[in-house]
Formats: sequence, C-alpha cells, structure tokens
Amino acid sequence: MTSPGELERTLRENLRGEVDFGAAARALTTMDASNYRRVPVGVVAPRDADDVAAALAVCAGAGVPVVPRGGGTSIAGQATGVGVVLDLTRHMNGLVAVDPAARTAVVQPGLVLDRLRDAVRPHGLTFGPDPSTHSRCTLGGMIGNNACGAHSVAWGTTADNVTALAVTAYGGTAHRIATGWSGAPAGLRELVTGHLGLLRTGMAPTGTAPTGTAPTGMAPAGMAPGFSRRISGYGGLDALLPEHGVQLARAFCGSEGTLGVVTEAVVRLVEAPRAPVLAVLGYADESAAADAAAGLLPYGPLTVEGMAEDLVGGGAPALPRGRAWLFVEMPDEGGARALVRGADAVDATVVTDPAGQRALWRIREDAAGTATRMPGGGMAWPGWEDCAVPPVRLGAYLREFRALLAAHGLHGSPYGHFGEGCVHVRIDFDLVSAAGIARFRDFSVELADLVVAHGGSLSGEHGDGQARAELLPKMYGAEVVRLFGAYKDVWDPAGGMNPGMLVRPARLDENLRFAVLPATPFAGEVAKCVGVAKCRTTDTGTGASVMCPSYRVTGEERHSTRGRARLLHEMLAGEIVTDGWRSAEVAEALDLCLGCKGCRSDCPVGVDMAAYKAEFLHRHWARRIRPMSHYTLGGLPGWLRLIAGLRAAGVVNALARRVPVPGLDRDRGGRLPELAKRPFTRDAGRGPGPGSVLGSGAGSGAGLTVTLWPDTFTEYLAPEAGHAALRVLRAAGLDVSVPRGGRVCCGLTYVSTGRLDRARTVLRRTLDTVGEVPGPVTVLEPSCAAALRTDLPALLPDDPRAARLAAAVRTFAETLEEYAPDWRPPRLDREVVGQTHCHQHAVLGDGPDRRLRERAGLVGELSGGCCGLAGNFGFEPGHHEVSVACAEEQLLPSLRAAPRDAVVQADGFSCRTQIAQLGGVRARHLAELLAEGLGEEPGEGV
Repeated sequence: MTSPGELERTLRENLRGEVDFGAAARALTTMDASNYRRVPVGVVAPRDADDVAAALAVCAGAGVPVVPRGGGTSIAGQATGVGVVLDLTRHMNGLVAVDPAARTAVVQPGLVLDRLRDAVRPHGLTFGPDPSTHSRCTLGGMIGNNACGAHSVAWGTTADNVTALAVTAYGGTAHRIATGWSGAPAGLRELVTGHLGLLRTGMAPTGTAPTGTAPTGMAPAGMAPGFSRRISGYGGLDALLPEHGVQLARAFCGSEGTLGVVTEAVVRLVEAPRAPVLAVLGYADESAAADAAAGLLPYGPLTVEGMAEDLVGGGAPALPRGRAWLFVEMPDEGGARALVRGADAVDATVVTDPAGQRALWRIREDAAGTATRMPGGGMAWPGWEDCAVPPVRLGAYLREFRALLAAHGLHGSPYGHFGEGCVHVRIDFDLVSAAGIARFRDFSVELADLVVAHGGSLSGEHGDGQARAELLPKMYGAEVVRLFGAYKDVWDPAGGMNPGMLVRPARLDENLRFAVLPATPFAGEVAKCVGVAKCRTTDTGTGASVMCPSYRVTGEERHSTRGRARLLHEMLAGEIVTDGWRSAEVAEALDLCLGCKGCRSDCPVGVDMAAYKAEFLHRHWARRIRPMSHYTLGGLPGWLRLIAGLRAAGVVNALARRVPVPGLDRDRGGRLPELAKRPFTRDAGRGPGPGSVLGSGAGSGAGLTVTLWPDTFTEYLAPEAGHAALRVLRAAGLDVSVPRGGRVCCGLTYVSTGRLDRARTVLRRTLDTVGEVPGPVTVLEPSCAAALRTDLPALLPDDPRAARLAAAVRTFAETLEEYAPDWRPPRLDREVVGQTHCHQHAVLGDGPDRRLRERAGLVGELSGGCCGLAGNFGFEPGHHEVSVACAEEQLLPSLRAAPRDAVVQADGFSCRTQIAQLGGVRARHLAELLAEGLGEEPGEGV
C-alpha cells in the first residue's frame, strides 16, 4: 500500500485544493457528534468536482478509503475519519442557482442549510427539512443521512426534496442521477430486476405491534401506512421499483457516504408560511403527550414536537401547565386555535409573537446538547438518539422504553418529533469501563428488539453509522441486508467509500472515543464536547451565539470550540498529537481563543474553553520562559500598582508614547491605554475601617453596606467609572465601602495567561485583605466580576471564603435592582448603542442591565458578539488582524449605523478601548451615563 507521504505528494500534484496530512488536520476529523473515533491518514479540501474525482482516483489507486464530511454533526459515527477525509465545507459550499418559478435550487454539498434558507427567503420559499443543527449542517450531510427535522410532518425527509444528484464514485467516475436508469452504475438495473419481490415485500420493518395493542381497525404497526421515518439501512432502495418510477436520486439519499461523493444537488423548495403560529399543549406526562400526537395530524400541522419536564428544566420561558408538552406549529392563527380547541390537553397557549416563538424553539434546538447533562451533574451520550415507530405506537413504545432504561439502571430524557414517532434521547451510558460497555451493548440489542417489535426503524433521522448498522438484520432480516451489500458493491466494488458503515459494519462497541483518554478530571471536561457544533454558527443579532469569535472571522475548524476540544482530546490520547502539553498544534489553535467564555453559556453542554486554555498555558509553559506578553499584560495589576505607588503615571504615559512596550502588538502601536493621573481610591475619600474608604449614602438599607470593588481597570485606567458608580449608588440611598486600591485583585490577567499558581497567590491575598464582606460586592468591570464569581471558587475550592465572596458579587445593575428596588434612575431618553461584554453575556447575564436602561429611557440594543480586544488578546503580537475582524463583525457596523446623538455604552474597559481606537468615539460605563443624568455635584473629587 502507498505510504502516507507518497499519497500526500500524489494528491498535491493532482489537486488544486488543500491537502493536509499534519497532526492538527487529522486530529480535527477523528470524531463527529457521536461516541466514536477513527483516525484518518489525511484531509483534503477539494475545490470542485474535478478535485473530488482526482482525489477519489488517487485514493483508489493507492487502496486508501475515503470519507466525505460536511459539518461533522453526525450522531452515529459515519463522519469520523478513516483513510482520507474530504472536507467539503471549505470550498464546495456555494449556492449555484435558484429558480423561484420552478421552486428548485442547485447547491454544492458544503452549503450550510441556513445559507440556502436565507437566500431563498426573499422569494417566499424555504427548504423543508430542517434539523436542529440547521445553522451549521450542510446539504451534503443532510443528503448523506436523509435528514428530516421538525417540519418533516409537512414537507418530508431530505429524500423527498431532492430531484437530482451529481455523484462521483470511488475511482473517479462521475454520475448524474435523477429519475430513470440514466446515469446508474453498471449492474444496478440488473440487481433491482433480479430482486423485485424482495424489494416489494422485504423493505418494511420485520416486526409488528404486540397482539391486541393496535387500535381497532388499524393495520399492525409494522405495516402501518404513511410511516415516513424508515431511515435505517439503504431505506430508500425500494424507490428503484418500476412502480415507484426508478428514483435513483431518492434511493441514493441516506447512503452515509458509503456509495460515492455528492458534488452537486438539485433540491426542491417549498412555500414558507408567512406567519406561522405556535400552539403549546401541556399534558400530564410524556406518555399522554405521545398518545395525543398522532391525533393532531388531521389538523395539518407543520410540526409536532414533544418534550417533558426533565429536559425543559426551570429556566425555560413560560409554558402552559403540565409535565410534558407538544409544540405544534400551524400555518396560521386560526388553525392553531382550532387545534387547541380540539386537543385533549391539560392546558394550552397560542404564541403569535415571533420572538416568543424563537425563545421556545431554542429549547428544542439546544436539546441535542442540553440532554447530555443529567440532573445530578453526570453526562449522557448519543448512540440511540433517533429510533422511530409509527406515531400511533409512540405512547406504548415510550412506556416500554422507559421500563427498559430502568431495568438496565440507565437514565435519559426522550424528546423529539412526536408527530412522526421519532424519539431523540441521550443516555448516561458508562462508555469507559468494560462492564459499562457491556451494558451498553446489551441494552442496544434489547432496544433494537423493542423498536422492531413496534414496527419501527432503528434510525428515524440520523442514520445508522456504526451505532446501529450491526443490528440491521434484526430490522430487515438477513436477505435484505445481503441485498444492501450487493447495492453497495454495485456503486463501490472496491469497498473504498466509508468502510465500516451500514454494510459489513464495525461492532457498535468498537472505536469508542472515550477509551483513549486518561482517567483525569481535565480529560472528563474535554470529553464533554459532544460535537453538535453550535460553535460553528455565524448568525448575528439578538439571541445569536457569542462563542468562538475567532472561528466566526476565520471559518477554520481549529478555531471553533469543538475544534479546540478535539485537539485537546487528541493531545490527551497521544496517538496523533504526540508531544502532550508541549503540543505546538494545540498551542496554535488556542492562541486565537479570546477567552470570551461565550462557550460557557452558548455551548449546549457548557464547554468552557477559556478555562481549558488557562490550564493548557499553565502546563505548556511550566518551568519555561514565557512570552513577554505574559509578563507585561499578564502581570498588569502588579505593574500598575507599582507605577501608582511611585506616582509615575505621567512619566510612564509620556515614555510609552515614544517607546513601544515589550510584548505588545506593534500594529496597535505597542502601547497600553493611558494610565489615569490619580487612582480611583486615592480620591474616593478615606473613612473608618482597616484598609477601606467609605462613601456615606442617604442611609437606606438597615445597616447594609455595599462594597464597591476597585478592580484594576477602574482603579488605574478608568477611575471616572468608579466615581460615577459611587455617586449613583449614594443617590440610590446605599452606604458604600471601597477597599483600599491595589490590595485586592480578581486575578483575571494571571488566569487568562495561564499563570494559575500566581493567580492563586493573588486571590489568597485578596481574601486576606477583604476578610468577611458585610454585604453585596459591586464589581463594575464585567470580566473581573466573572472572574470573582467563577474562577475564584474554581481555583481555591477548599477555601470557604472564596465561595462566600463569589456569592456576594453583583454587577452595578444587579446591585441597584436588588438593594435599591424603589430608586428611580434619571430619565435620559436617548438611543443607546455599544457593546455587551462577552463575560456579561456568558457568566453574569444582562437582564438587570436591560431593565435599568429601560427605566432610564435608554432605548435600543447593544451589540452582541465580541469587541475583539478581550483584555490582553488584542494587545498581543499577531492578534491585531483577528481583533479588528471581530469588531467588524457586529460592533463597528452598529456604531456606524447609529444616530449621531446616540450615547455609546460599554461596561467593559476593553470594549471601551476597542471602540475608541477603532470607532473613534468615547464609550461610557452605564454608571457614567446615569451619573451624568443626575446633574452636576459641586465638589466632586474626580
């Protein structure tokens, strides 16, 4: 067999696209969103169909298998790397043509579904199938898995919406297939003709409903008409029957990359409902909701989605009474209200407001990730994610499914497409120990029997991959499975396309991704990433994700949360990335992590890449000389305290204007922002108490004292924010204590540069200094507040003072809302623009801030996303281009579009600095805006 080096050279000689056999590229494609892991030889990003053909010819000549890959969100293992992985997202991601009159579009395989939907929306059209991963899944991946989504009740599966395909087979032969035998590979027609009887009788699931359980007058479940979720195996093979019109393209859908590579597709579009309305129906329990779902289908719903309280949890928007719910989307309000009147539900509500509908649908879309977190803090995993039974059997099936879970001591939260009998669930399998893996296998075998007994399909949406293909004989019988093998052999006689999937599959308990990890807490954290790839979205606007600003501007997988988690996974595994914590590949990927913590809130499983980066840098640079920026920027609090003690701010500012600071990016001038002439606490006025100053309020809170935290940025760089906050808190009737400046620090800059031992020392000194705080601790800088609330207890878990201080932390707006609820802020009545700090979004929340702005008459939305400066990130060498690109994504355009008289707010010092340097305007903290509204205060010491 050709060596990897020879194969790489040959591919480079024959392709125009990128060929990468490096450790990082291989590590990024070992896994998808499943429990499985396979190691590829290399990765190719073809530029076009000719490149695909060349790659398939070269690989066939070398005897190396090929796996086509889109968004990598497959849940059954079919997009894991083996041989050469074809990354079809980098170049082959275009919308070739749209024909609104014919309601068709021509797409390339790497096109993300939402980009297609955005493009055809002006024509009043959409693509019907819509998986919950619609913001990052690709059309090629949807074709490969025959994806469905919530709207398949109305518009069917992907196979129902594909009319023609351009396919390249292993070896490089091109085919164009649609309806009829034109373009079919040699031997396919003869195969079908020789098995007409088997195709007509053997493709239905082998089981039937248990005796006496089918409703009177209905066919047994195994033969139920209209069951559309038979996705397992080559489930569309009977579309090749003459009475079905020999639908070659339809039969190809759902083949999971095992037959050939789709290079172009003609897809059918449907009319988008102009004003869909959401009816939410509450039921006593999950079984009642499941029993009711099929009865709603005569009303003509667009969706019928089900979930129970164990998935929804307590943080969901208001729902009608009940312990389980059906989300039923109707084309119009009249239909929704008619459905509510006819439904036998405990309670119901009709939601016409699009924003309210989005908030509810977001629960459902995030379920693939949130279902991985068990109530007790453990993790649940895919593997039996999407079995389907005929809808009339769903209630009975779920009752038996729950009993089977209990019998094996397992737990999961079913949800999904109840209108089509398709159930999603993540289960708390132990996929590490031998006993746990054996139980996983035993459960899988028994569940397959249960699904088949109800006339169902082992896969109702996501394909079989490695997770279920081994069990297909239970569903179809041995004769049909042999026919599947013959079908693959016609398309792929050499067996080079995605081997181990669907036909002659690997065992379902082989290649588990957890087996390669060490048994350490950090490995457990890294393994939390299940690969659903919400971090690969690029949506903007209200409710959009903040995470992975660098991915949003580079589009490179290694800069996504998932990509970085995969590299850390392979670093710990040691097979591809072999130099452990010294890994250059991991360091390079983490270098552009801004530490925004957006993944902590936006990732459905709460991956905290900022914390992982800090741990990596801590170990990566252990006992070594660090980059200069780790000392200059990472040690900023110490330097600023020294300068303030020498009263040398003016001298330092003058010197910095002439001489670049070592370790700072030259494109940003090599300069830090100017230091304040006088630190905040020097002018706040001394008062009683060791090491503190006191600003007396009007005396409200029954002796309550608010501690105003002099964070490093407020103390040395932006004291005006501190003085403004002090004034506003006094005006609200609060007594305010301010610890002595320079004595307290949240440790943020040390954490972000991975100097964790130094951070612990600083935080212990801080706890010694502040002692027991008497009340709320108001922190003006969002990043410092987030560090005190999360990093402090994480770094000092055995010090009870850390947890108490973390619990006392409040933002400026939280303090006023909780402790001065009757205070009326001054009316400013202005439009406001600016930036919500990433850490505010991810850790603290901005609800109180929004309400405070509203009470003050500040109208408008602050920009989402990331400003791009992110503390030390934007000042570090090599980061300027990405820093500016991040700001250009949302922040700077919002400033340019703002009215001339709008006020600019940014509570984060980094955000204000970025706005000043790139936007040319001065942004202010919310405290400053409110203080200005209070009018002049004679004698203010600022």
